[in-house]
Amino acid sequence: MTRDAFIAAARAAERDMRSVFPETPLMRNDHLSARFGADIWLKREDLSPVRSYKLRGAFNAMRKQIPGKSLFVCASAGNHAQGVAFMCRHFGVRGVVFMPVTTPQQKIQKTRMFGGGMVEIRLVGDYFDKTLGAAQAFCSEAGGHFLSPFDDADVIEGQATVAVEIEAQLGALPDRIILPVGGGGLSSGVRSYFGTDCAMTFVEPAGAKSLAAALAEGQPVDVSPINNFVDGAAVAKLGEKTFARLAGVDPGDVLSLSEDRICVTIMEMLNVEGVVLEPAGALAVEALSELGETIRGKTVVCVTSGGNFDFERLPEVKERAQRYGGVKKYFILRMPQRPGALKEFLEILGPDDDIARFEYLKKSARNFGSVLIGIETSAPSNFDALRGKLDAAGFTYTDITNDETLAQFVI
Repeated sequence: MTRDAFIAAARAAERDMRSVFPETPLMRNDHLSARFGADIWLKREDLSPVRSYKLRGAFNAMRKQIPGKSLFVCASAGNHAQGVAFMCRHFGVRGVVFMPVTTPQQKIQKTRMFGGGMVEIRLVGDYFDKTLGAAQAFCSEAGGHFLSPFDDADVIEGQATVAVEIEAQLGALPDRIILPVGGGGLSSGVRSYFGTDCAMTFVEPAGAKSLAAALAEGQPVDVSPINNFVDGAAVAKLGEKTFARLAGVDPGDVLSLSEDRICVTIMEMLNVEGVVLEPAGALAVEALSELGETIRGKTVVCVTSGGNFDFERLPEVKERAQRYGGVKKYFILRMPQRPGALKEFLEILGPDDDIARFEYLKKSARNFGSVLIGIETSAPSNFDALRGKLDAAGFTYTDITNDETLAQFVI
């Protein structure tokens, strides 16, 4: 398909979906604009009916298959499942959604709610590979249509409607668009629509750099094991069809951001702007800090791809943000087992230091005990003063804040 044909198809899809749900807003963000000296706009896909852009691709793929197919099958534990369920109810067709057994009940319930009785949910496998295999096998046996979350030409075309709306809402092309990347459905669709008419930055989580790996190897490669924290963009292998549209991307336009760093943006957008973003939805906003002077004075659109955030994760997100910001650390402290030792340690703490965790782990010797201690403070520099006082007092300690293996067991 030529670019002109793709543009025409995406525009037709965008017109058709207006009978199902309204366009998502493109909103100028004064806070970010002032901070970066640029004209920053947020394309609020987190405000769609299912709080992500995924229903776009589901709509476009299903409208092209009906009435030929009356059964649609997918494998997903998140936004894709909800988009498919929403569209099954809209079109009045049957859907079967396969999810891992470990899927949180909140996501299962939301998918069932959006399906409105038209969707059956099947929990299969502890890991997604088994879930996907079961879904594809069932689909083949039942004669249904399998809806890939990203590696499908019609899905890609549907996700490109994000670009159609940006162009119409802004009234011109932005200088730069920042897009999160998982399997590549959104990014390949937007890139296919805009081509090289505006600059693009592609952002993926550091624990799942599937686009960067594909560009380096010249083909999609499996980057397992991946970090699933940014669940909306944590994909082990870029799609074949999406890579065909992203193969010409300059590797210098691909950024990776640490999972902890993304948490800083989630907390900032929640506390300052009242905007609820899931980790994948915060990727594009956090990338602004990396671009720095290159965007000063420019018009920039960040696609906030989703807002399906489970608030049970908030304590973990806050924890990760504090650790990344250097205002919370964990130590293993060797504490003398004698009267007054704890008091001596407490007197070392500064006025802004707060003990967030204190736990005896075990006695390492008759006269000493190992203590896990977590400390929050107001500024990273306070830890330099604390270490100096601990050293002067003769305390033995180990900073385990960034030791992921050890932290999994004791924090």
